[in-house]
Amino acid sequence: MPDPTVYLDHAATTPMLPAAVEAMTRQLAAVGNPSSLHASGRQARRVVEESRETIAQALNCRPGEVVFTSGGTESDNLALKGIYWARHAGDPDRRRVLSTAVEHHAVLDPLHWLAAAEGAEVELLPVDARARLDVDALRASVERDPGSVALISVMWGNNEVGTLQPLDEVVALAAEHGIPVHTDAVQAVGAVPVDFAACGVDALTLTGHKVGGPYGVGALVVRREVDVTALVHGGGQERDIRSGTIDAPAIAGFAAAVELSVKQQSEHAARVGALRDDLVARVLEAVPDAHLHGAELDPLGVHRLPGNAHLGFPDCEGDSLLMLLDARGIECSTGSACSAGVPQPSHVLLAMGCTVEAARHSLRFSLGHTSTPADVDALVEAIGPVVERARASRR
Repeated sequence: MPDPTVYLDHAATTPMLPAAVEAMTRQLAAVGNPSSLHASGRQARRVVEESRETIAQALNCRPGEVVFTSGGTESDNLALKGIYWARHAGDPDRRRVLSTAVEHHAVLDPLHWLAAAEGAEVELLPVDARARLDVDALRASVERDPGSVALISVMWGNNEVGTLQPLDEVVALAAEHGIPVHTDAVQAVGAVPVDFAACGVDALTLTGHKVGGPYGVGALVVRREVDVTALVHGGGQERDIRSGTIDAPAIAGFAAAVELSVKQQSEHAARVGALRDDLVARVLEAVPDAHLHGAELDPLGVHRLPGNAHLGFPDCEGDSLLMLLDARGIECSTGSACSAGVPQPSHVLLAMGCTVEAARHSLRFSLGHTSTPADVDALVEAIGPVVERARASRR
């Protein structure tokens, strides 16, 4: 039998929780469109609405604020485009959208599209060497002309280096000028405490496959007071801002995963954070010139996502390290995006002030609910020889 895979890429996707599998499969054989009025339709609608209530309770929002989507990318697009369109239509002077230079491409690409196709003025604000937003730069940008700002979008936790953003400061600043705030919380839900009502944002993105739910389902939690122009038009489902037949089985699995991951968040963070700290300490011991990117290690989730370890290995190519580890059955990801087979330096690391070389020699190890001490042991055993081989290939 082949050796079991050591999976250290939970930030990309995490295995489904058994409770989510059970909840989803229980509905797969059921028939009924949730928009139909007969008994089967009403039963499917009941599943959807009970799931909506489950998610609302877990995130401390109103059920009517949960808008189901196909996942994080759609939710980000709906928030950014939908709120921008509505705000700009209400006041043509509101053309500016403020965000950070380290957002996920599910935020950056819609913003670039808004600039190119809709004439939006997008400002990507700087971050410090740990990828934390420069709040003073945000304040200066807002106060330069607050009446021209349509919305602000700042991620909760960075998907590459794990840094948590100062959302409380962002929300307080935006509130002074009546500017709505969106946050991509895809990496945060289930990893750190997420309370929609308490955090004060107007819209929040989450997705199923990052919390132990199925692929292809997510939600945009958006306050009812916020106008959102629809991306997709059709049957008027989901408050008429996200039409399409509702996927009741996937939503049932999604809700079960959100409920359990939020319920177990504190215990999960402590366990995974301890594993992550052990991983970092031992990898740095095995490769003394390696270094950590992002905020300081923090298992309590004050500065950094508990499962994230983003490490740089000088004189290596991240892609080479990844493939050499993969050949040993250890799966992780690079700190770079790959376009048409050509490695590109990570925009996150470049924004943090890393050189192009440093932005290409990094790996992200991310732990999750199935991670074990044996996974860390396997990585520590492999990393020294793998780095040596990667360096030798460049000589």
